[in-house]
Amino acid sequence: MQIQDLAIPDTLKQQYLLLGFRELYPPQAACIGKGLLDGKNLLVAIPTASGKTLIAEMAMHRHIAAGGKCLYIVPLKALASEKFGEFNGKGVKVGISTGDLDRRDDSLGRNDIIVATSEKVDSLLRNGARWIPEITLLVVDEVHLIDSPDRGPTLEMVIAKMRYRNPAMQVIGLSATIGNPKVLAGWLDAELVTSSWRPVELRQGVFYNNRIQFEEGTRPVKQVSKNYDDLNLCLDTLAEGGQCLVFVSSRRNAEAFAKRAATAIKSENPALAACADRLLAGTPTEMVKTLAACVAKGAAFHHAGLAWNERSIVEEAFRKGWISCISSTPTLAAGLNLPARRVVIRDYLRFSAGEGMQPIPVSEYRQMAGRAGRPRLDPYGEAVLIAKEAEQVTELFECYILAAADDVHSRLAAPTALYTHVLSLVASGFARTRSELSEFMNRSYYVHEHRQGRLMHRAVDAALEFLIAAEMILEIGEHLGATELGTLVSRMYIDPRSASLIVATLREQRAYADIGLLQLICSTPDMPTLYAKNADLPALSRMMDAKAGELWLPLPADEEEAERFYRAIKTAMLLADWTDELAEEKICERYAVGPGDVFGMVENINWLLHATSQLARMFAPAFYPQIADYEICMKNGIRRELLPLIRLRGIGRVRARRLFNNGVTSPEEISRHKKEELVKILGAGIADQVLEQLQPKRRSAVEETPPTGDAPARGQSTLQHFG
Repeated sequence: MQIQDLAIPDTLKQQYLLLGFRELYPPQAACIGKGLLDGKNLLVAIPTASGKTLIAEMAMHRHIAAGGKCLYIVPLKALASEKFGEFNGKGVKVGISTGDLDRRDDSLGRNDIIVATSEKVDSLLRNGARWIPEITLLVVDEVHLIDSPDRGPTLEMVIAKMRYRNPAMQVIGLSATIGNPKVLAGWLDAELVTSSWRPVELRQGVFYNNRIQFEEGTRPVKQVSKNYDDLNLCLDTLAEGGQCLVFVSSRRNAEAFAKRAATAIKSENPALAACADRLLAGTPTEMVKTLAACVAKGAAFHHAGLAWNERSIVEEAFRKGWISCISSTPTLAAGLNLPARRVVIRDYLRFSAGEGMQPIPVSEYRQMAGRAGRPRLDPYGEAVLIAKEAEQVTELFECYILAAADDVHSRLAAPTALYTHVLSLVASGFARTRSELSEFMNRSYYVHEHRQGRLMHRAVDAALEFLIAAEMILEIGEHLGATELGTLVSRMYIDPRSASLIVATLREQRAYADIGLLQLICSTPDMPTLYAKNADLPALSRMMDAKAGELWLPLPADEEEAERFYRAIKTAMLLADWTDELAEEKICERYAVGPGDVFGMVENINWLLHATSQLARMFAPAFYPQIADYEICMKNGIRRELLPLIRLRGIGRVRARRLFNNGVTSPEEISRHKKEELVKILGAGIADQVLEQLQPKRRSAVEETPPTGDAPARGQSTLQHFG
């Protein structure tokens, strides 16, 4: 089927033709035949790199040409940014929304395509975004993630809510190959398109004893290293002119492989030296120094411990062909479009708490294997598992290569998921009685999949009882309504269990303490925490002794709860160091984390601090000013003494500290200083920007300041603390 013959806007046709797209892939043509451009719901379950994004884009432009608006849901923020870039520059307005979870973002309604995570869309629904009723097409990328225990329930409820709000809306689900596509398509009232076609042939095999065993035969691999099969497979790919991705089970393993690969590759490409310099220009942690050294020689590692800009540098260099191989944890496979000639799945066992080492699911193997083969660059792609013993060759073929795709099941009935979603349904007006709540739940994939929803309805009743007891929902006769607390909790997008713990603890406290607040928030279900090793316990105990009067929660007697307690304390300590202005590289070294981990924890705590400040305003108003100020401290990584300065536009944590250490402790102090003095501290551009903000104050300060002032600058007494 030719692009030229499609019923899509001419501007989009011209874009595709300029990019060299003249004919649809077979799965894309099948979607046209099933009514993609005629408003039919579709579930498209096809392999990675088979052209799913183009399928969605054609439908979106068709809707926009008819005056419609499109919502494109992705599972990850990084993927949202990638799709935003792909959809831009094609004659339509594209917006992206992944930020604050308590905003309506009404300005997004000016766009034709809105890209957002499922959590952000859920929060927009809770906060009543005005443009939601205008959506005529909903595209759900990676819809098979309904099966995810963490994110699946939210995705399922978002789809159900959007279809309830906009019943005439077209829905397109984009999925990896799954085992029960007819069941999922049935829930979406969708036509089903499945295919095993790929633009690049995928060869899957198992490596053992210096040979790769494929279904159709074997091929030898030159032994360069006596001890490392993964390195031999990588160097074999590079010798053929390809690139390689190596998936391992942990960050430590990813970094160790990259170092071995860099030593073997020894690239002298000047472009890589420039990439290494860009990496070192950021936060020079030991992890980043190691990454830069690897990148300079043509190898890299990629995991969530790296900061966003560090991952971007690695991804860009790999796409340009400068970096020859990347070792990664499965995070890279989950989101980004970064294909390579050969994908090596070295580690197919992963540690699971309480269960030890467990095999990865087939779906995860397929996601990694799907990265093999670069369209229009590679003649084929190879996905290779590594066997350590001869008997494992057949086992790996049966468990992964020849295995059927995993079924997708609903995770909505989990009690922890239902607390937040039942509250959301009542607070957002989707359900006003128990019967309406049951009717809405009958729209869920869970009830569609199980036919009988008795377990679901029992779980909903249990969630309701918790929410009524927590005073978040009121039941008067048949009527259900959210209390002021329940409405706030739903709008703030926090777990009702978190809110219940925060409110109860705030009410009990007589005195405010930053570390007590951090401990409380880090003890909630919403806050991811650091693992506390046995070796950490002495330092944690010393901190607990030193801050005994400031901690808000006691050490529990139960061993499992005690482990969570120590995790919360360790995470609170890291965040306290951040607001104490400890250098990021020192934090990374002290807690054995990466810059990406620090960023993630600060991002999470900022959201929860904001929610806590709003709860304090309602239930502990005496604490509200201190919590609101500490929210600003956390956002900027500063001590409280810098608060007056940080509020000035153009002044961040570094410039604020520089001003303070030079005796300039407030905007009023700035107004009293000569411009030349400020230029020495801030530079000419920033000094002008700050003075412009303070012009009225500056004039009055000049008039009032006596000409002979020798008084010491305020704040000098704290200089010794900062050295």
